[in-house]
Amino acid sequence: MSDPFPTLRCMIESLSTAAAPSTVRESVLSPGALRLATGLGVGPVGHLSHPRFFEGFLEHPVAAARGLLAVAAVARARYSTSGQAGFRDPVVTADGSSLRFESFSGCGGVHARLDLLPDGLDGETQQRGTTNVDVNLPLQRALALVDGRDRLHVAVGSEELTVTTPTASVTEAKVRLPPRWVRGFAEAAISLAEMDLRAGVSAAEARGFLRGLPRGARQQTLWVVPAGKGLRATTRPVPGAVCLAGPRRLEALDALLPLASAVRLYAPPVTGGPASSAWEVELPGARFTLALSPEPARGFSGEGGVLEVLAATEPGDDTTRVLDLLSWAPGLPLEDVADALRLDAARTRRSLTELGTSGRVGYDLAAASYFHRELPFDPARAERDNPRLHAARTLVAEGAVHARPDGVVTVRRPDGERRVRRSGAGLSCTCPWWVEHAGARGPCKHVLAALLVLRSMTSAPAVSS
Repeated sequence: MSDPFPTLRCMIESLSTAAAPSTVRESVLSPGALRLATGLGVGPVGHLSHPRFFEGFLEHPVAAARGLLAVAAVARARYSTSGQAGFRDPVVTADGSSLRFESFSGCGGVHARLDLLPDGLDGETQQRGTTNVDVNLPLQRALALVDGRDRLHVAVGSEELTVTTPTASVTEAKVRLPPRWVRGFAEAAISLAEMDLRAGVSAAEARGFLRGLPRGARQQTLWVVPAGKGLRATTRPVPGAVCLAGPRRLEALDALLPLASAVRLYAPPVTGGPASSAWEVELPGARFTLALSPEPARGFSGEGGVLEVLAATEPGDDTTRVLDLLSWAPGLPLEDVADALRLDAARTRRSLTELGTSGRVGYDLAAASYFHRELPFDPARAERDNPRLHAARTLVAEGAVHARPDGVVTVRRPDGERRVRRSGAGLSCTCPWWVEHAGARGPCKHVLAALLVLRSMTSAPAVSS
């Protein structure tokens, strides 16, 4: 007799030393048992050679299986000729109440996250931490066959399997992610935190909209606006619209929408140019979020959103306090972090950004809050991964930056003079980089140098607010 309440058995537990990949096994108690091998992990107490996260049931097997397949599919995909093939193992984080699976596309322009929520979990959280999981071809095939009649056992890091270690992690007991993924985590968090809810529709309306797009539009940049109970595409960036750069990058949603109850679209205020967007799919016991960079050829890791925050705000000793507060909480809004630690918004944002440069902070649109992702923290990462910021500090150290009484900052270089002045709510520059990108790829080194100089002057608070 089939189980009238099918569930998905999920276990993230300790590993032995026998080398093996993720496998699909048969047993009397757990037909079609899936065992996912984990990578070396990190938790609140430090490195975890054999992380043990969660043991229990996932209440909605089909949604969980398709969500995990979607995350893995994004990790394997490339939506432009930029980027590179490489790390394809999704990252999983257990925070004590939920499980988050994340990946980036090979081109770096799509970020996928599956949140298995508390109401979809029935079990015991044993450890909190972050690691990577091996989603190989046999596992993909098995997940694709899951249906509502299955009682499916899943072990993420079972005792029979050893760590599936990335090549560079052999001698280091920590999650070893490509630098591009770590930078992508930081930039994605910055982008998501700037977004607001723009539209909410039923899954049927979302499916109808995506299916109705002309095939020739799959690589174009469109704008999406609410239209009655549904959505409508336009070629113009009208107020309140959501940028959809390369509709083909939403293909990971195809298998999820038949199971979804709602779809929500998020975007920053329209400025006229391409912008990031996020599509959030509500699933039984889970939520899937797909974030798109402003253009298919632009990866999140190169957006430069962290640079202005780091340059405009004085470094402090708040990072450890912010991390302690966030540590494995389900999520906290920036305002709550600032109030709890008695910090102003600029210093709080600076600390969150510093943590983000090592991938330790993510942003949840549904809760409008920051969450903790445990990865090794490298305080020097912000400088090393952002050469424009390093170049700006060099300009300041060389005495090339001069602030005039009229508010214009002049940067004198052998190849010419650059002028930085206020433009609307921010700063603009006369250099070729700014002329080409108009700030859409983050500030140039001259603007960063101006921010560093202005920060040291009495007028710094007005610039960094």
